[in-house]
Amino acid sequence: MKAVVRVGNKQYIVAEKDTLLVDRLRPGTKELDLEALLLFDSSGKISLGRPLVSGARVKAEVLDEEVKGDKLRIIRFKAKKRVNRQTGHRQRYSRLRIISISGK
Repeated sequence: MKAVVRVGNKQYIVAEKDTLLVDRLRPGTKELDLEALLLFDSSGKISLGRPLVSGARVKAEVLDEEVKGDKLRIIRFKAKKRVNRQTGHRQRYSRLRIISISGK
């Protein structure tokens, strides 16, 4: 079984026992019940939601509440002006494991 799930403002293709990184969730969240399914595939039978598939859900558990992503370096440089600025960013994620996908 596979499904397309919306978590936050992003969409992910998930199957059972998959792990994925999503934008950081609230602290203290241990288990999620994702009902925002956009597409549901059960042994070749595809249910497409308009906008969501009714009666289908995905259960997920939070493995890590906060995981740091890779460091991004942003450099701004203007030639012949002696302007050089360097900043960085490191996104925070939560790691989820898909326990089960159920639906009609």
